[in-house]
Amino acid sequence: MGNEVELLQQWRELTPQKQQKVLDFVELLKSESETTPPESDFVPQTPLAKKLWSIRQRAIAAGLQLRKR
Repeated sequence: MGNEVELLQQWRELTPQKQQKVLDFVELLKSESETTPPESDFVPQTPLAKKLWSIRQRAIAAGLQLRKR
């Protein structure tokens, strides 16, 4: 419940325009999770696809590390 309380406190400090941006963002997140297939369903078939998939996975991992900082 701590995240909800913090979210509400932050929400109250936003302007109405920024509150709308947050709502739009939440809708985008919800639609992505409904339409994006799980990554485990994709299996690259060609050598090029395998190489690109490997690069993509490393880029995602690096991005996650940056977010944690």
